[in-house]
Amino acid sequence: MTDVAPRKVEEAFRPPRNQWWDVWDQFKTHKGALMGLAVFALILVTVLIGPFIWSMDPTFPNLRERNQGMSLAHPLGTDQLGRDLFARLMAGGKVSIAVGMTAMLLSLFLGTLVGVLAGYFRRMDGLLMRMTDLFLALPLLPLLLLMVTLFREPLSQRFGPETGTFFLIVFAIGVTSWMHTARIVRGEVLTLKEREYVLAAKSIGTPSRRMITRHILPNVMSPIMVSATLGIANAIITESALSFLGLGFPPDFPTWGRLLFDAVDQMQLYPMRVILPGVAISLTVLSVNYVGDGLRDALDPRIRGR
Repeated sequence: MTDVAPRKVEEAFRPPRNQWWDVWDQFKTHKGALMGLAVFALILVTVLIGPFIWSMDPTFPNLRERNQGMSLAHPLGTDQLGRDLFARLMAGGKVSIAVGMTAMLLSLFLGTLVGVLAGYFRRMDGLLMRMTDLFLALPLLPLLLLMVTLFREPLSQRFGPETGTFFLIVFAIGVTSWMHTARIVRGEVLTLKEREYVLAAKSIGTPSRRMITRHILPNVMSPIMVSATLGIANAIITESALSFLGLGFPPDFPTWGRLLFDAVDQMQLYPMRVILPGVAISLTVLSVNYVGDGLRDALDPRIRGR
């Protein structure tokens, strides 16, 4: 009995546990999400640190070693110009993931901005939602092809072929993929507006800017984070599709989609050149989707409390 009382006193004065530890505890119970996180982390480490270990130039052609199979000198072989496929796969992954993450951030910013404004300010709701419906009704792939065709040359002349194409693809993907995030955030904001703590803050004269930053945005982070993971996967697939169609980065600048495009002509003779970038894209997208699925469950307080 003497030990029970001090223990209760200690528990009473113990600071409350950070909710992110509860999120992590729930996330760990999702085996698919843990496996997806491990695979995505492995891919990131490979494309970021791998080039420092395997320092072969991915753009250097060596016609004497073209079309070679797997060997110690070239673990994944070489292409029709003698370029090392392992180095090109790592360099292409770095570009594709960079495009995916940057386009996702732009899409999240636009979607969150439109969703919060439409959900919080009633007079802006109709206009912003009709604009969202308009973007949803547009055929996205033809629109992307049109944007790339019209603006690739001017941006390439101004910023260089690689940097200009990077800005163009990120902007094109970002401004055509924010609509679902905006609808999700708007629905969450409409629900939060009727909560007691928001009504209490309004009753004491809290300005709208402070209301949004202190009470609304922190409580819509859950759907935003889930949209972020799905946005990365969508952006990587879109960039790969554009590069596969020959409208992405320049031919000497490797991306996973560009590797697929270069390997199509010799697919029957060298099928591994198509399989390797295809597997890399599939593993990345699948792992990110599993992480998003685990985050959705972990950030749901009804599931986290089970």
